[in-house]
Amino acid sequence: MTTRHLALRVVTMPRDTNQYGTIFGGVILSYIDQAGFVEARRHGAHRWVTASIDKVDFRAPVLLGDVACFYAQTIRTGTTSVTVRIEVEAERFSTGQSVPVTSATLTLVAVDGSGKPIPFRSPPTAALP
Repeated sequence: MTTRHLALRVVTMPRDTNQYGTIFGGVILSYIDQAGFVEARRHGAHRWVTASIDKVDFRAPVLLGDVACFYAQTIRTGTTSVTVRIEVEAERFSTGQSVPVTSATLTLVAVDGSGKPIPFRSPPTAALP
């Protein structure tokens, strides 16, 4: 098991809000997916795809202007996959208080150009377009 790393920090913007002034859950899920990729990428320069995201329960809203922080930790490695835990905290715009928002466990798989799983400990396979 590795230590927890800050994978992403995002300032929430008006385009991300619903009619209640809170950030859409889908926006947070998208960032969770990106944070998972950031952590998986630490294990090898490959094409990483998300195979699954476990249950996500929102405990607190993310508000407009908050800084959403996504912390990642590898909790398991296989041959072709890594399992990553993402914890989300919101730093409140008005107070600076850090509030736990949600967490999720993702499984990401290293794949080749045709989408076939490959051992992630192999030489790098990803190249920028």
